[in-house]
Amino acid sequence: MKKTLRWVAVLWVLSCLSWLAAFAQTSSHAADGESHPWWQHAVFYEIYPRSFADSNNDGVGDLKGIASKLDYLKDLGVDAIWISPCFPSPQVDFGYDVSDYENIDPMYGTLADFDFLASEAKKRDIHIILDFVVNHTSDQHKWFLDSKSSRISPYRDWYIWRDGKGPGQPPNNWVSTFGGSAWKFDSTTDQYYYHFFYPEQPDLNWRNPAVKGAMFDVTRWWYKRGVSGFRLDAVDTLFEDPNLQDNPINHPGKNAFGDPFEQNKYNTKLPEVHDILRGLRQVANEYDAVLIGETWTADVAELNQYYGKGNNELQLPMDFLFTMVNKLSPAEFRKQIAAVDAASGWPTFVISNHDIVRSYDRYGDGKHNDQIAKLMAALYLTLRGTPIIYYGEEIGMKTTPPTRQEDVKDPIGRKGWPKEKGRDGERTPMQWDSSENAGFSQGTPWLPVPPTYKTHNVADESKDPDSVLEFYRKVLNMRHTNEALLDGSYKAINESDANVLSYLRVYRGQAVVVSLNMSGMPQTADLDLKANGFKSARSLLATGKSEVRGEEVSLEPYGVFIGELTK
Repeated sequence: MKKTLRWVAVLWVLSCLSWLAAFAQTSSHAADGESHPWWQHAVFYEIYPRSFADSNNDGVGDLKGIASKLDYLKDLGVDAIWISPCFPSPQVDFGYDVSDYENIDPMYGTLADFDFLASEAKKRDIHIILDFVVNHTSDQHKWFLDSKSSRISPYRDWYIWRDGKGPGQPPNNWVSTFGGSAWKFDSTTDQYYYHFFYPEQPDLNWRNPAVKGAMFDVTRWWYKRGVSGFRLDAVDTLFEDPNLQDNPINHPGKNAFGDPFEQNKYNTKLPEVHDILRGLRQVANEYDAVLIGETWTADVAELNQYYGKGNNELQLPMDFLFTMVNKLSPAEFRKQIAAVDAASGWPTFVISNHDIVRSYDRYGDGKHNDQIAKLMAALYLTLRGTPIIYYGEEIGMKTTPPTRQEDVKDPIGRKGWPKEKGRDGERTPMQWDSSENAGFSQGTPWLPVPPTYKTHNVADESKDPDSVLEFYRKVLNMRHTNEALLDGSYKAINESDANVLSYLRVYRGQAVVVSLNMSGMPQTADLDLKANGFKSARSLLATGKSEVRGEEVSLEPYGVFIGELTK
């Protein structure tokens, strides 16, 4: 009996230690004793693996290349890296056509290379997030190859097969987002299969419980291998109307691919999407993992749906409405920030990614682009929420689209040229130094390195205290160490100012003021200090001659002032 009791005590102690270890892992600890999910204080960084760092000089980036740059990322202030798809793939859509969810594409390395990357990242307290393509597979995936082999295949119902309306007529009028009908006829079984994207990307049938089980197990497989979460690709498209009703036409005319302007009423954003997100979240919770959503929404009310009731779906649905403020407008940014700040979950801010023209070009005026790059950094890195940096933003990389159709790699650009040039311009190789190919590779890069690598690269900017890179480092260091920036509330001030965006971040008596001149002229702005219970401000970080005097801040063109307030 004593021996039994002794074992019970041992098991109880081990259970407590396990719980404490899990708690330490799931939470970051603020000085006030409050705990927070690790992802809430983290800075995320998206890596497009083809373009980040090439370790074997074949012209394509790889996992060993990423591992070699972990110290750079740690020094920058990155806590988690999101790696765009690196699974085996025919590369029709550069990895977003997955042929095996539980392996690494040979162009990026091996599973052993991934394990090494995960191990090295863990040593530096950097989490790894993988890009999970949940809507579709490659047409070369073993599931689809079996599915298309016969109408009685056990995998037949893993995809969406239908008879046409008549000879040569697809089941309905749905069009692919990449052009043409969303249905492809397969002569093997004389039926059409559905593809929201390319024909080589057949949609999975998420109404089939076997698909749901298999995909949930994929996430478990990677969690056990050290992954800390997933960015979920194209979550809106998981379900389709089983009755295949025709989509309405929005307005007359044709798009860049020559197709009608359809409203995706019956093949996107169906309510069943949220059932799957809740299920994925339950699995993620077992591993203290985070789910980031590619969530294109019309407003914050729609964004709230992706957090779920009681925040039981995505922890970090991306607010792309923020990226749609494509001009330096304090009024427009105030409106969007206020909306997402009032959302039911923790905000997530991005200003660029692999599908969006870089912020350096969207906001730059061609003359003050570096100043504006710092301005935008000061904005999305000091707001209440979790930021996601796109590789190269921190050095002021610009979009460099191809000038000739024969140079286009992105299938979108090849198909839609010249109206649609594709996304090559925002996916060019990372600019590490001023040597040949910007230090990305000694081979021929898969995309040309832009000529701006001579002036904008990591090595040179690391030596220049006034560079975009050094500004990012300073802001991120401040963000990690200032409680008001980590956990403070957001409050807009001086809201009638048409040129300067100013706001407070306040946390338990501590406060930071951020003032951003979004004009090309010097500006003076009232900081409303006394009205908010503060006496004075002192500079924490400012650009150029921007400074505070009493209640006012003087800002140079596109100037930044970040200050600490005292009562």
